[in-house]
Amino acid sequence: MYHLYILRCADGSLYTGITTDLARRVEEHNSSVLGAKYTRARRPVELVYSKKFRSRSTASKAEYRMKQLTREEKLALTCSPRM
Repeated sequence: MYHLYILRCADGSLYTGITTDLARRVEEHNSSVLGAKYTRARRPVELVYSKKFRSRSTASKAEYRMKQLTREEKLALTCSPRM
């Protein structure tokens, strides 16, 4: 399984990514050099949205579509009960 996720950074910005292990990846973003360069400078981060996908291909396509959304559209998703 692959997970598409959105993190809220300490500065209020949003970060979107995909992973196979959601808990590990959030921990990496918060405390490891393995976290994305973007989130390392904006710790701590909080998971605000996730969705499961069966394949990397579908997760990557969904990630691309998610990154095309406006900030307001992404924030609307984080308020929905899908998480």
